[in-house]
Amino acid sequence: MTAPSTAAADTRGPHLVEGRGPLSSAVVTSLRAGTPPDLGDQAVARADPWGDDLQLALYLLYELHYRGFAAVAEELEWDPDLLRLRRALEKRFLHALRAELVDAPRTVDEAFAPLLVEPVDLSGSLSHHLEKEGELWQLREYAALRSLYHLKEADPHAWVIPRLTGRAKAAMVAIEYDEFGAGRAENMHSRLFADLMADLGLDVAYGRYLDRAPAALLATVNLMSLFGLHRALRGALVGHFACVEITSSPGSRRLANAMRRCGAGTAAEHFYAEHVEADAVHEQVVRHEVVGGLLADQPELEADIAFGCVATVLLEDRLTDHITAAWAAGGTALRTPLGGT
Repeated sequence: MTAPSTAAADTRGPHLVEGRGPLSSAVVTSLRAGTPPDLGDQAVARADPWGDDLQLALYLLYELHYRGFAAVAEELEWDPDLLRLRRALEKRFLHALRAELVDAPRTVDEAFAPLLVEPVDLSGSLSHHLEKEGELWQLREYAALRSLYHLKEADPHAWVIPRLTGRAKAAMVAIEYDEFGAGRAENMHSRLFADLMADLGLDVAYGRYLDRAPAALLATVNLMSLFGLHRALRGALVGHFACVEITSSPGSRRLANAMRRCGAGTAAEHFYAEHVEADAVHEQVVRHEVVGGLLADQPELEADIAFGCVATVLLEDRLTDHITAAWAAGGTALRTPLGGT
């Protein structure tokens, strides 16, 4: 007899949240009722591409390709009306990204060069702030925000595997194998992050903090889903992945120190300590084999790889600005504070 799974509740998916404007409210209504989204022709064109409404609507539509939502029909993942809306939202988001980055580097060397050297001045670094003077409540907020990605860590990047060949594909699979625990469920990075959340007294349920996540955070997760779901953007996804791996080890070291200093718990410290070692190795593999292999096979994708990198930096900087401004003002970086939950 097979023992019942302790993760059975996760198979139902998270609960839908309420909308934050006409776009996201139409998506929520459509998902609940199974009817086409009721929106005017200009609704997407009028929306702020960086705002809560568009980013939440896009996140909800992307989530249909991950675990979906409780009480939402699974066949809606490929509903043509929802896909048309998603494409319109994507175009709005992608146009805004390209407009912000019109003068950004177009080569891999130029895009990645600033990331390969540790800055002398870390005053603008969120991980540096948390390491040196962050408080436990700030670590809890940071973990709640990052849970929207880390509880599905590596899933968006897995979409690029069938779109690669040769060296790039083999190296990408090797890195993803590590991310998924090297064959052991308890070592999956998503599981390690859930353990971190438990140490911090947070709810470990997948998607639990979606309703508290601001647009700046949603955009960082939407970016990798956008790149992952489009074969035409495979180069950008590789650029995103490489950017994350290159910058992860130093930041993780600082965050591990922050968890230790604040007494967050063994599992909380372990998640980041694990990334210090693993991502230092991954950085070399992704640069020389994934990026190098892809460029050797398809040199025409270089500008896309560079775009994926600089877009990642742009959105991470926007998120850092949001968090640090909220904390500097003595408030929460979430839409509503955590309290004791």
